[in-house]
Amino acid sequence: MQVLQVQLEVGPDPAEVGRARRWARSRLAGSGIGDDEPLADTLVLLISELVTNAVVHTGCPAVLRMLFGGGGVRVEVADTSDRPPKPRHAEGEDTNGRGLELVDGLADRWGWQREGAGKSIWCEVDRAPAAGTLAQGSPSRVHC
Repeated sequence: MQVLQVQLEVGPDPAEVGRARRWARSRLAGSGIGDDEPLADTLVLLISELVTNAVVHTGCPAVLRMLFGGGGVRVEVADTSDRPPKPRHAEGEDTNGRGLELVDGLADRWGWQREGAGKSIWCEVDRAPAAGTLAQGSPSRVHC
């Protein structure tokens, strides 16, 4: 299995989140994930949340990585803060505290790990078979 990895250095400025989204969209298109696919929107939202968490909660530069292969996409955001991510639960009209809840709800898998002096938060989204194709192990015909 061949894996393609691309990465972007992100400065500790909330304005960098928009740049990361634009960069991610162009890399997704280059990997064959069209801008009109729901997967693209999901990945851009996940990237936005993870990069926002890194720059807002750590105040440190970060590295955004996307890995393509194996039927899905893995997103990683590494920063130099050694503080582990702390999921919060937003109440009512709170404007903060939903980032990791969104990641948990949208990603097929997510987690974090120590990386050097800091950490990496990652998530993975599986790519569904294209319309008209069958997933491995699916029957070739439907009998009614």
